[in-house]
Amino acid sequence: MTIEEAGSAELDDLFDRLDQRYIPAGYKVEIVEGTICMARQRGTHWETLADIYEQLRTRYPRKRVLSGVRIDFPGCVNGFASDVVALAESATKNDKGHPRYQDIELVAEVFSESTGKNDYGPKKTAYALAEVPVYMIADPCLGRCRVFTGPQDGEYKIDLTVAHGRPVDLTPTVAGITLSSEEFPRD
Repeated sequence: MTIEEAGSAELDDLFDRLDQRYIPAGYKVEIVEGTICMARQRGTHWETLADIYEQLRTRYPRKRVLSGVRIDFPGCVNGFASDVVALAESATKNDKGHPRYQDIELVAEVFSESTGKNDYGPKKTAYALAEVPVYMIADPCLGRCRVFTGPQDGEYKIDLTVAHGRPVDLTPTVAGITLSSEEFPRD
C-alpha cells in the first residue's frame, strides 16, 4: 500500500467514525493533517460564502460549484470540506465518488478565528501541493481578501490582498471572473 493509499484509508476510517456521531446543525467538520476540526458556522461566514457561491454561479454551472463537500488533498491525512470550490469543465469523481483535487480551479475559504490557522497554514500548503490555481481567503475580521495564485513546489508564488469593497480581479487566472466584495460583511 502506498502512502497515499494508506492516508486515504485512514481518512475513510475517520470519516466513517464521524458519520456515526452526532454533528450539530450549523457545524462544519473536516480533517486537517489527521486532526478532526469542527467549527461553528456564523452568520457572517454564511453570508460571505453564499455571496461567493452566487457570483461563481455566473461563470460555473451548478454541478461545478461545491460547498462543504469532502475532497481529499495531498499531505498528511487531509480531507477538507472547503467553503467553496469551483471545478473544471472536465471534472470527474474518484473511485469513491468524491470530487478530485486535480479538477479544482478555485477554492475560497471564509476565515474564522477558530479555524483561521488552518486556512493560512496546513490548508494553504495542501492547496499549493495540489496545485490549486486560485486560493482565496475572505477575512471578515480584517475586512479583506487574500488571493494566492501561481502554485509551484508546494507554495504559492503570488499573494494579493484586496480590501473588502474593492473588486477581486481573477480574470488573469483560470477562474476568469471578477468577484465583488462590496457586500462581504465584517465581524
